[in-house]
Amino acid sequence: MCGILGIVGHNDVAAQLYDGLTVLQHRGQDAAGIATANGSKLRVHKGNGLVAEVFDAQAMSLLEGRVGIGHCRYPTAGSEGSDEAQPFYVNSPFGIALAHNGNLINTDALRREVFEQDRRNVNTESDSEVLLNVFAHELDTQRALDPEAAFKAVEGVHRRCVGGFAVVAVVLGLGLVAFRDPNGIRPLVLGKRSSNGQDEYAVASESVALDLLGFERLRDVRPGEGIVVTARGELFTRQCAQPRTHTPCIFEYVYFARPDSMMDEVSVHKARMRMGQKLGEKILRLRPDHDIDTVIPIPDTSRDAALEIANTIGVKYREGFIKNRYVGRTFIMPGQGQRVKSVRRKLNPIPLEFRNRVVLLVDDSIVRGTTAKQIVQMARDAGARKVYLASAAPPVRYPNIYGIDMPSAEELVAHGRTEEEVQAFLGCDWLIYQDLKDLEEAVSGPKHRIDHFDSSCFTGEYVTGIEPGYFERIRQLRSDEAKRKRRVS
Repeated sequence: MCGILGIVGHNDVAAQLYDGLTVLQHRGQDAAGIATANGSKLRVHKGNGLVAEVFDAQAMSLLEGRVGIGHCRYPTAGSEGSDEAQPFYVNSPFGIALAHNGNLINTDALRREVFEQDRRNVNTESDSEVLLNVFAHELDTQRALDPEAAFKAVEGVHRRCVGGFAVVAVVLGLGLVAFRDPNGIRPLVLGKRSSNGQDEYAVASESVALDLLGFERLRDVRPGEGIVVTARGELFTRQCAQPRTHTPCIFEYVYFARPDSMMDEVSVHKARMRMGQKLGEKILRLRPDHDIDTVIPIPDTSRDAALEIANTIGVKYREGFIKNRYVGRTFIMPGQGQRVKSVRRKLNPIPLEFRNRVVLLVDDSIVRGTTAKQIVQMARDAGARKVYLASAAPPVRYPNIYGIDMPSAEELVAHGRTEEEVQAFLGCDWLIYQDLKDLEEAVSGPKHRIDHFDSSCFTGEYVTGIEPGYFERIRQLRSDEAKRKRRVS
């Protein structure tokens, strides 16, 4: 999962891209980059680290131009080295820089096509560089440089690329190009603002980036839609692929997105509150005479759900853990050893909230179980009489193949285990999961804005289909052991 942002303004946009990336930082803490276009020159600066670590005053001063894109990276399959920071750049045709959120599931076949058929070389293992070269080739075949040519190139990308993706690109001589996969799996939002009577446009992974920069959220980019904003600020849109069943990734609402974001016309904050209400109702159905004294969230993503659980079951809500905000999100850290160390550095319990109490800990989801197991023990060590654990999401039993670095199935704590076996592994006195139907109803809300979701990490049903042998390749790329071997080599 990554954060992407593109802006066309009437002044230099690098500082705005920097600010926008800082509020998308939760989507990726591994690397960051910005590319800007100034006349016939395209400038790129990128590197490993947080946004504030990658850019200094000197780097920012070189990023001139009124058209630009930004990216913060979360490493997915195969993307761990500094050479895989985005945006990527090719100089033919015209000069293109591209940033991508998501994952292509036919990368191997595309890589061969790009080399053998398109006569282009890909230097990294990143599917984003493959996607860039596909787009560049399709644009080159148009023998023109205008919005129509860009839309034809996006159509070509949709014909060839399979997976979940949201893309922003700078094309020298044209402006900003953005597009979203035909299923709308990965999010992309369009915004507009007026400056001195002139319109400026932006696209971003989440609406919070638009809010910060003073852009009005116009709408979500539609599945399969292409957006072109010329360097003069002219907006063009085109449906570039026949839209399929709209299936946004439900894990965005569970974990990744900020609560103050609107995605596909759904408030993430409200969705998480409804998750808590649904889960609270399930608790009352299963244990109407429960003995829970206190509901405590595992910071930060579960707070909205935990508060509604407490309201629904009629017990106290308390903050029981203090979070060190200078430690990254443990779920997206690359190695098991690093995740284990980081949990203790990240959270510290407040003993007064645990001592002699039956506590219900609430987490947004349980993936590997690494964090949850340690936190359950921390609650016991702090004096809890009993420790219950509630997950606002169903059991995660299958890898996510559309841009979330969920490991091979064997490393998922719920894969091949019953809920009772997961409970024993985690060491809690009771484990309760959200039902998938309730989760989907919670996100869709009373207005039913979304009818279908990509819930593949819970169901194993993949909306794009998968080729034989794909999961074995994923295991070789994503497992902690595979990553360790790559780091050693």
